[in-house]
Amino acid sequence: MDSNENIEAILVTGAAGFIGASVVKSLLSLDFNVIGIDNINDYYSTSLKRSRINEIEKVAKKNGKWFFFEISIEDNESLSDIINRYSPNIVINLAAQAGVRYSIINPSAYIQSNLVGFSNILECCRKSKISHLIYASSSSVYGGNKNLPFYEEQAVNHPVSLYAATKKSNELMAHTYSHLYGLPTTGLRFFTVYGPWGRPDMAPMIFARSILKNEPIKVFNFGEMQRDFTYIDDVVEGIIRCCYKKASKDDNFNPLNPNPSTSSAPYRIFNIGNSTPIRLTYFIELLEENLGKKAIKDLQPIQPGDVVATAAKMDLLSSWINYQPSTSIEKGIRLFSKWYLDYYESISEI
Repeated sequence: MDSNENIEAILVTGAAGFIGASVVKSLLSLDFNVIGIDNINDYYSTSLKRSRINEIEKVAKKNGKWFFFEISIEDNESLSDIINRYSPNIVINLAAQAGVRYSIINPSAYIQSNLVGFSNILECCRKSKISHLIYASSSSVYGGNKNLPFYEEQAVNHPVSLYAATKKSNELMAHTYSHLYGLPTTGLRFFTVYGPWGRPDMAPMIFARSILKNEPIKVFNFGEMQRDFTYIDDVVEGIIRCCYKKASKDDNFNPLNPNPSTSSAPYRIFNIGNSTPIRLTYFIELLEENLGKKAIKDLQPIQPGDVVATAAKMDLLSSWINYQPSTSIEKGIRLFSKWYLDYYESISEI
C-alpha cells in the first residue's frame, strides 16, 4: 500500500498464532482497525493462543479497533461474510498448518489449511477487490538447495517436505491471481522466527522446557545444523512495512529469462530473515546461559524433511522497503528467555 493511500482496515488470519498475534498488536498500536480470525485449533496449546488474544485485547483497549472471529479459513462462507462486512484494504494471511515434521505424519491437515484455505483467501480477495494480499511463505521452499545464502531468484522446485510443497504452491497460486485478476500479492519467506509467545513445537520452546525440567533435548544431525534465526519484532516490522508498499509489476521482467521473485503481474516474493546463520550448538549455549541451567543433549541423526542449514539473502526486501533486521541472537535469546520464565511461572507450569 502506498504511504499516501488511506488504509481503513486490515484483516489478519492466524491472529492467535505466534506471528499473527504480534502483527495484530503492532497494527493496533499504530491505530489501525484490525479484523482477526483464527480457528484456535489444538495443534498446540490452546491456552497459549487464548493468552495471546488476551494480550491483543489489552492493546486494543488503548489503540485502534479490534474485531475477532473464531473461524477457519477453510470455512469459505464465514470468511466471505467477514470480508464483505468489514471491507479491509489489506489481507495478511498468516493462517496455516505449520511444522515440517508434523506434515510427515498428518499430510491431510496441510492440504486443507494451506491449499484449500489459501484458495479461499485468494477468491475472497478477488471478489472483494482487496488492495493487497500479504501472505506467509517459508524458507522451507528452498528444500534441497544447498547454495547459501538462499536468494529469491533461485529455483525452488525440490521441496523435501509436504509443508514446503504447500508453501511453494501458495506462491504459484498467488501469481496466478496476480496475473489473471491484477491482485497485488506479496509472499514473505520467513526464516526460523523465534521470540516471546513462540510456538511450543519449535526449538526455542522445546529446548527451554527440557532444560528447565532437566530432560534431554534432541539435537538433530549431531548438532551440525545452522539456522537463520529471526527475532519476532524484526519480522513484524517487515510485514508492516510491506503494508505501505503493495506489490507491483516488474517493468524489467524478461519472459525469456524469468525472475522467480517478480513478474509482469503485481507479484513479489521476498526473504525475511536475519542474514546471520547461527550454529545450533551456539543457540543452545545461549539458552543455557540465560536460563541458568545446562542442557542434557541427546545427539541424533537428521530427521526426514529437515535441511542442514538455512541463510537468507536480504537484498531484495532491504531495497524494496528500506528494511534491515536489527536484533542480535544474543539479545533475542535474552528477551525470549525472560519471557519464557515469566510466562510459565505465572501459570505454574514449565
